[in-house]
Amino acid sequence: MALTSEDVSRIAHLARLELHAEERAAMLAQLNGFFSIVERMSAVDTAGVEPLYTPLSAVAAVELRLRDDVVTEPDAREANQRSAPTVEDGLYLVPKVIE
Repeated sequence: MALTSEDVSRIAHLARLELHAEERAAMLAQLNGFFSIVERMSAVDTAGVEPLYTPLSAVAAVELRLRDDVVTEPDAREANQRSAPTVEDGLYLVPKVIE
């Protein structure tokens, strides 16, 4: 997907940027370079490749240091909702603001 100078002008306008002709040409080259890298990456067959959760796992076995998923705080919903103007079935009710 190659961009044109008009595309860069439109993007600059949407981003509220003022680009001179030489800046627009440089930006066009940079953006087209970026898109060519993306196209090359998209062409790589990744079938059967497990996603990495960290780049370090490609080099060595990495064990994640995760804590157990346990509740550590008491349920204070009722105490928190006492000051709410309107509550129903444990949910805060608010006035409709969009029609």
